[in-house]
Amino acid sequence: MAHSGFRRDPQALNTEAVEDYAKALHALAQRSNGPVTTSALAERLGVSAGSVTSMLKRMHEMGLAAHESYRGALLTERGERVALEVIRHHRLLESYLAEVLGMPWDRVHDEAEVLEHYISEELEQRIAEALGDPERDPHGDPIPNAQLDLATDDTVSLSELEPGAVVSFARVSDSDPEMLRYLDERGIRPGAELYLTSRDPFDGPLHVIVEGSEHVLGERLAGAIRVVTAV
Repeated sequence: MAHSGFRRDPQALNTEAVEDYAKALHALAQRSNGPVTTSALAERLGVSAGSVTSMLKRMHEMGLAAHESYRGALLTERGERVALEVIRHHRLLESYLAEVLGMPWDRVHDEAEVLEHYISEELEQRIAEALGDPERDPHGDPIPNAQLDLATDDTVSLSELEPGAVVSFARVSDSDPEMLRYLDERGIRPGAELYLTSRDPFDGPLHVIVEGSEHVLGERLAGAIRVVTAV
């Protein structure tokens, strides 16, 4: 495999903490389209700004991240591959837990968060083969392929759209189990067609029709749902 060797590095560069930071840097950089601030990393990971500064220094010494004073940090090419490796493990594990073991989609994230750091490259490959090399996880997030290429994100937030829009539910954040249970109970899952009928004023909820049933989605929930234009 093109990415084999990361986990078996004799200097053990990829500790669990380094992998978590790399994954967080990747996610935040995708949203900001630029360097990630220390405060943003601290908030996402639930750690102090001092801890972030220390880890960024360590990752800089490892060649995994570059830090610019007063601007923020970005992953190097090597660091990006570390992040994508962990993301591939995580999303393949979520898919396996959901599809093969029947675990509810609101519980697979926490399990994958632990297991992603410890599976071997051989197990990763076997899981991918058993699932037919899936392109997306249960929440609709794209899975990096074996070469660690990640599909371009062409989605928009449901909260950004105007009434009258007809869209396809592409993916949703997997970080809030209650949110996932709420959607699941209403049959709102990736692949469903959503028709945005109206929006209440003053940042009020959105009214959408899914398979003939109307649902009211609060601003936070609508913001977590990513969609693509239905064709």
